[in-house]
Amino acid sequence: MIAAEALTKRYGTTTAVDGLSFTAQPGVVTGFLGPNGAGKSTTMRMVLGLERPSAGTVTVDGHRYADLPAPLRAVGAMLDARSVHPGRTASRHLLALARTHGIPRARVEEVIGLTGLEAVAGKRVKGFSLGMGQRLGIAAALLGDPATVLFDEPVNGLDADGVLWVRRLVRDLAAEGRTVFLSSHLMHELALCADRVVVIGRGRLLADASVRELLDRSRDAGLVRVRTTEPDVLAQALTRSGADVAPRPDGVLHVRGASVEEVGAAAGRIGATVLELAAEAGSLEAAYLELTSGSVQYRAGGSR
Repeated sequence: MIAAEALTKRYGTTTAVDGLSFTAQPGVVTGFLGPNGAGKSTTMRMVLGLERPSAGTVTVDGHRYADLPAPLRAVGAMLDARSVHPGRTASRHLLALARTHGIPRARVEEVIGLTGLEAVAGKRVKGFSLGMGQRLGIAAALLGDPATVLFDEPVNGLDADGVLWVRRLVRDLAAEGRTVFLSSHLMHELALCADRVVVIGRGRLLADASVRELLDRSRDAGLVRVRTTEPDVLAQALTRSGADVAPRPDGVLHVRGASVEEVGAAAGRIGATVLELAAEAGSLEAAYLELTSGSVQYRAGGSR
């Protein structure tokens, strides 16, 4: 388990992480979200003892990372897959890490097979594609068979098969009872593989909730989408009944305050043919954008 309590990191007059408290539980995939500059990387570096907190604490299974007797066996992490000596082969890189913790060569071969690197294990890392580098970083994170794993953008550079593989991997790791802490900008991927989400903005906690809870908070939740042969007449009828109706350019009506059944019944009363009728599911992206709307540090300007 990862537990942060009032975690704070200051660089001079800049506060990168501000009183952050959350937990990532065993058996759960916890997504870690926030805009650029929100403090995600700093937080993950403090978990791994690469940055010292200015205040507060963060522990793994009740211990500071620096106090773990065999860190690779307790925590596996991939923060930057490029932080590998380019002249080493994948196999030698993993062997070097294994020797620091007395991990046998058999485990090195095992993680090479697990991550699909058999064909390139003897090749120098400098010739690796971005996707192969990501696989090597994941192999290194899993080398010590740790109970806790941290991945920062693990699907970056992977093809479709690789993305599916990572999705299954993190679910399998959690199913084995491990703590999985996953940072990503790909909302649809987190919606598919995460159980809970921790959202931060400007170093502060914005949400710590299940994915289902965030989806229910989304502006899309409770929205009914309908397309009929009489959109204007149906919009008037629904508005008179107290619903909020927003016509779309494609002839679709977005309706709030009425169920699918109520919208269908209203269309029947006016004799309109229903061409499309469905309840819109909430999206993690919409919920995230709502939460972080006031916390975006770097925002692009409008087009000219």
